[in-house]
Amino acid sequence: MEETSSFNISKVIDDAVKVITQPVDFYRTMPKTGGYAEPLIFVLVMAAATGIILTFFSFFGGGRMGGMAMGWAAVIMLPIMALIGSFVGAAIMFVIWKLMGSPEPYETAYRCVAYATAIYPVTAVISLIPYLGTAIAVVWGTYLMVIASTEVHMRARNTALIVFGILGFLMLMFNVSGEMAARRFESQLEHMGTSMQNLEDMSPEEAGKAMGEFLKGMEKGVQKDQ
Repeated sequence: MEETSSFNISKVIDDAVKVITQPVDFYRTMPKTGGYAEPLIFVLVMAAATGIILTFFSFFGGGRMGGMAMGWAAVIMLPIMALIGSFVGAAIMFVIWKLMGSPEPYETAYRCVAYATAIYPVTAVISLIPYLGTAIAVVWGTYLMVIASTEVHMRARNTALIVFGILGFLMLMFNVSGEMAARRFESQLEHMGTSMQNLEDMSPEEAGKAMGEFLKGMEKGVQKDQ
C-alpha cells in the first residue's frame, strides 16, 4: 500500500486529543495498516512538544526535569530517542501480542505504540510532581495498551488486563526505583557543588576530610541502590 508522507499538523493534534479523551474510539477506528509515515511523524511531533515543555520548565529550575532538559537540546534529542524507542517498544509489544494470539503484523503493533505517545506532553507536565508523574505515565500507558489489545488485536479484556497489569506493575516498580536513584544522585551532585565552592576557603586537611565524607555518601547511595 502506498504511503502518504504529507505533514498535517491539524490531523496530528486531532489524533492526539482523541487518544487522550476518547482512546477506545480512536483505537477502534485506527487503520491497522497504511504505512509508517503518519505514526512516525506523530511520534516526532509528540516528542518535540515534550522537549519544548521540558525546556520551558528547565528555565525556571523545574526540579529534576530542569536537570534532564539540558536546554533546547531536549527538542532535538527527545524526538530521536522517542523514534528509536517507538520501534523497539513496538517490537516488544508485537511479541507480546503474538503470544496472546494476535494475528496482526508488526506495523499494527507500531501504530498502537506510536499513537500512545500522545500522552507524552501531558505526563511531562505532571512529572513536575515527584513520583506522581512517573506513576501516571506508566498506568496511563498500560491502560492504552489494554485498549489496543481489545479494540485492535481483538484479545479478551480479562486476558489483556492480567498480562498488562503484571507488566505495568513491574514497569512502575522499575521506573520509581530509577527516579529515586536519579533524585538521590542529583542531590549528591548539588551537595558536591556546594562543597567544591567551599574548598577554596578550607585548609588541605579540611578539604580532604570533606571529600572523604562525600565519597562515603556516594558509596552508601550505591549500596542502597544495589
